[in-house]
Amino acid sequence: MSSLISNLIVIGILAILLGAAITYIVRAKKRGVKCIGCPAAGTCSHAHKENGDPESSCGCGCHPQSK
Repeated sequence: MSSLISNLIVIGILAILLGAAITYIVRAKKRGVKCIGCPAAGTCSHAHKENGDPESSCGCGCHPQSK
């Protein structure tokens, strides 16, 4: 019986983590973030270049133009 309860707890925790990750990705895509995995996704110079700034790449390697 305790094995069943502990399995349900682990499954519940994994479901919460998966739901939180999906929610984060959906919200980021709605905000227009280009590369979610990039640590500087909202402030990298690739985003500034699209807004007319002269910087060309943030060096993260997640932009197709900088690869």
